[in-house]
Amino acid sequence: MSNTRRADPSTRSRTAVGTSVHTIKVTLSGSRPPIWRRLQVPSGTDLRRLHDLVQAAFGWEDYHMWAFETGRERYGVTDRDLGIRSAATMRLDQIAPCVGARFGYTYDFGDNWEHDILVEAVGDAEPGVSYPRCLTGRRAGPPEDCGGIWGYDHLVEILADPGHEEHEERLEWLGLESADQFDPAAFDLDETNTALAGHATVLVPN
Repeated sequence: MSNTRRADPSTRSRTAVGTSVHTIKVTLSGSRPPIWRRLQVPSGTDLRRLHDLVQAAFGWEDYHMWAFETGRERYGVTDRDLGIRSAATMRLDQIAPCVGARFGYTYDFGDNWEHDILVEAVGDAEPGVSYPRCLTGRRAGPPEDCGGIWGYDHLVEILADPGHEEHEERLEWLGLESADQFDPAAFDLDETNTALAGHATVLVPN
């Protein structure tokens, strides 16, 4: 059984960083119904690696620029003109050390996919369990380059209407033979954890 502590947001976890796990809920901002993933991630994960995990969990393909935002700082691929510091220099437990902490992640500065990240719990890793892992989630991740959250909503409407003048064009763009090959309500937990598996490690051996 997991020894997870739900602490007061004003306090830091006393769990050792090397065996500590953050439970975070990552929600695609503006999505209605909400598109989200609940992940358990080693607390000492640097933000460069956390970027890889969010990409895997939502099915993004890492084509575009990205940044984490803490309110005061931005972390991603270093860019002085944009005020972005190196994501490899900062860890999850440093920017969000306790329950209730929030920060943002933006992927693709054109489509502007904004994600809200909330720390729901901080606790001890379970013996023999590989992290990161996805606990649950809701709905499919949007396709790349579909115009942001509003463009995605429009895409879903077009796919649901065989009589729409853009229906066939959008199917061809997505590489689909029929609209039922893409279900916006679908979420596959096993598929998500398979995508995360290449990043996973056991923190506490049995």
